[in-house]
This record gives sequence, C-alpha cells and structure tokens, in this order.
Amino acid sequence: MKVFEGNWAAAAAMLGAILVSAPALAQAPAAAAPQAKPDVSTFDDWQVRCFPVQSPSPCDMFQEQGYQRTNQRILSISVAYVPGLDRYALQISVPLDIAIPKGVTIQTDSYTSPAMRYRRCDRNGCYVEMGADKNLIESIVRSSPDGKGKVNIVADNGRSVGIPFSLKGLAAAHDDMVSKAKAKAKPISQQNTAAPAAPQQ
Repeated sequence: MKVFEGNWAAAAAMLGAILVSAPALAQAPAAAAPQAKPDVSTFDDWQVRCFPVQSPSPCDMFQEQGYQRTNQRILSISVAYVPGLDRYALQISVPLDIAIPKGVTIQTDSYTSPAMRYRRCDRNGCYVEMGADKNLIESIVRSSPDGKGKVNIVADNGRSVGIPFSLKGLAAAHDDMVSKAKAKAKPISQQNTAAPAAPQQ
C-alpha cells in the first residue's frame, strides 16, 4: 500500500511548505501570537483544534500520551486535512533514542501502515511529518472505535516498542475536523508558502 499516490509529486512542494507552517502540525500560532488560542472540541480521547489563523489547514485532530509522574510526553499524533489538495498532513512525535532508519508504523486491530520515515529530531523527540493519502488515514479511522492503536518504533538497542493510543472518539473527531477545515481553510492559491514558519514544539 503506497503512502503517496502517483499524482502527488506535483503538489509535494506546496504541501511541504504547509507541513511546516500549518498550525495543526507546527503549532506556530501559539508561538507567534500567544493570545490566539484555538477553539477546541473534545470527542472522547481526541481533540479537534481550529486555530484563528489564515491557513490551508487551520484545524487538526490531536491526541497526546505522557507519563503521569513526570508530565513527559511520550507520544503525540496530529492529523490535519488540507481541502485544497484533498490530502492529509500527519505529524507523529516519539521519544529520542530511537533507530531512525527503522521509521514508524501505526497499527490497529485491522490495519498496519507502511513504514513512515522520521523527518527531524530536537531535544523533545523525533518527528514524522508528511503528507498522507486518504487511504492511510481513513483505514485508521475505520478501525474498531473501542479498541487501541499502537505506534510501533524501534529503540537504539534494537528492541521494538509499541506505544499505545486510543481510537475512542477518532471517527467523530475526524468527521468534525474535516468539516471545519473545509469551512475555514484559506485557498492554497492565496497562501504565501515561499517562507514557511519554523516548526515550534
């Protein structure tokens, strides 16, 4: 199963700029304008966030997992929909000390994604940031709503680790996020993507 489709190449450069400037993935609006808080709706274990900015992908659906004792993030997943390209943008963050060449897979009771490459790392973790086709995202969304998913990584020592996340509320969050994105998105033709904002975590 391919993550990218054949006609994707023509839009790849533009989506690449959106990936690093979109509030859903980079969370840049919070850094640029701390007073501009997103509208947040909660669907069980998922949130839909819409940021008050002009963007081709102003909304995302989001889940974060962390250690309760230390408040340390161990996993976050953000999925945004880009109506102008009819594509999704995906960010997954995982801890450091991973085997970068092995990449990441998402696994549910009925679906396992292709391996996805890390794009970058910083002091907070390593990140998959990519354009994802509808089949990948919708296959995850259609998985058992009461089940659990896993983000599979490989540690530096070669040990495979599955970081769990919840699917509860995912389908409802997806439908809400796509609907809001279509209503709020700025057309890509009007978006200046020449100098995207630097990602902020």
